[in-house]
Amino acid sequence: MRPHGERRPAILVSEQVLESKDAAEVFLTAVPRQSRPVPQQASRLLKAVADVLKARGARLLHERIFATTSAVETVLAARREAYGSLDDGVPPIMLAVPQGPCGEIMGVQVHAVCSAEPGRIVRLGKKSVGRIATVAGLDYVALSGLVAPDAGAKPAQARAIFEKAEDALATAGGDMHSVARTWLWLGDILPWYDEFNRVRNGFFTERGLLDGSLGGSRLPASTGIGVGPAGPAACALDVIAVVGKRASIEYFHDAGNQRSPFHYGSAFSRAARASTPAGHTVYVSGTAAIDTAGHTAHMGDSRGQIHMTIENVRAAFRHAGCKDADVVQALAYSKTPEVEKVFLDGWKDLGWPCISVQGDVCRDNLLFEVEATACPESRRV
Repeated sequence: MRPHGERRPAILVSEQVLESKDAAEVFLTAVPRQSRPVPQQASRLLKAVADVLKARGARLLHERIFATTSAVETVLAARREAYGSLDDGVPPIMLAVPQGPCGEIMGVQVHAVCSAEPGRIVRLGKKSVGRIATVAGLDYVALSGLVAPDAGAKPAQARAIFEKAEDALATAGGDMHSVARTWLWLGDILPWYDEFNRVRNGFFTERGLLDGSLGGSRLPASTGIGVGPAGPAACALDVIAVVGKRASIEYFHDAGNQRSPFHYGSAFSRAARASTPAGHTVYVSGTAAIDTAGHTAHMGDSRGQIHMTIENVRAAFRHAGCKDADVVQALAYSKTPEVEKVFLDGWKDLGWPCISVQGDVCRDNLLFEVEATACPESRRV
């Protein structure tokens, strides 16, 4: 992590870079380290991100910001001022979370690319919903913040955001079989997670991603978490897909210490490895303290669940040929402020570029979840 500004920095920015002869991928994580007024904190965070992108001549691929609902408009205004020409009209996904230890903004995560080939914007109707980076026979597609608040009840909204993803991917010559990674931002996840799983399982079966036997299934790595989009929508979807002659995806239905989550009704893989503009990336799904039988471990013990969760993620990375030093971005979700404090105090030396937020996990007895992304051969700047 690299400090910007003060001796005891108000913010911390991690910059990790993956390079090839055709492109460079830049992964940025910016987090506050001191509590400051929202306008000042937002300005510093977004300016720090913009400064790195401008210095590298990098184009945005994927961007998300975690903040309280009341801070959203201030953050977006600070982004407009800091980004200038970097703003290509694709909005970041704004994710609403409770206030954290350092105030109302929890952090900014960005994936960007440097390459000679121009990027493209993905549009659905009049809305810009994603970007495509084309590099050496690969179209890397990042869709962000797909929502459908007008679709009706939560299950109908969930179905509609998958359909929107399918329509958007078609504009890049892809389909749901091109998807390596999804993020499902499900807001108040606990009352309706079973309904959501029925919607996803049905949609994936219809599209041929799920054929009843894991061996023939193409289930993306995924996170489904109790963090929702800012605004009226009940849920939102982010997607990473790869299309083209160089596109490849390997799905790890089970990985490391854990069996496939499909054994207990959730249609996603533990991890996926995909070709990306400058090499390959391994996406480890949202992971918690679930044992090989699919049961929650260390009930009521936040420290035990956090330790097991992180070891499960590490085991999944080893399964896919990655190590701790390869991690370029991570997100940690704690059920309560007390659990978050245990994580922040006890795992200061984890070393992963990480944003910590509060949000329910998919079971009421799960206190903690982590997801992480790794790029072998990347280097920290």
